[in-house]
Amino acid sequence: MVQGTTSDAGKSIFVAALCRIFSDMGFKVAPFKSQNMSLNSFVTEDGAEIARSQVLQSIASRIKPRADFNPILLKPKGDRTAQIMLMGKPYAEYHAKDYYSKFTPKLIPYIKEAFERLQKEFEIIIIEGAGSPAEINLADKEIANMFVAKLFNTPVILIADIDRGGVFASIYGTIKLLKPEEQDLIKYLVINKFRGEKD
Repeated sequence: MVQGTTSDAGKSIFVAALCRIFSDMGFKVAPFKSQNMSLNSFVTEDGAEIARSQVLQSIASRIKPRADFNPILLKPKGDRTAQIMLMGKPYAEYHAKDYYSKFTPKLIPYIKEAFERLQKEFEIIIIEGAGSPAEINLADKEIANMFVAKLFNTPVILIADIDRGGVFASIYGTIKLLKPEEQDLIKYLVINKFRGEKD
């Protein structure tokens, strides 16, 4: 699983790169992101609406996009409301304060089922997190980062963006804000967007 210390750390492109690398090696590989928030959606051949980043990753994997790659898509509508697309179809509209209390418990089974379907078909699944795993105000409610890593017992690659500055503080702070069992899941660190000469 690929998680980031912040949004826009480079998770989506990194996942796409891993998908292509494993595909080039001959593995049957697929992307997975339990929950994405985006207005940039794509309609699959069977009419399911998913985030474009998972479409890019499916192209990198040399497979057709499908709803299982992005079971939950949140489409912001303004005034702190959004539309929930569940398995590519309209499910409900919600206010930000209601999402975690009213909706996420109902959505978790769909995440499990989508991932389990992919497990039956693919040799490798590259999971992408959302935002940062260290949002302590959401730690007991989120369904996109450490919740998924623990649910499927997957190792985590943590990506940080050096271009913003403070990269080592963001890595250290992210890890220290996680529970010990979550820290143990982090196996690799990636410093992304590094500029300069090779030497």
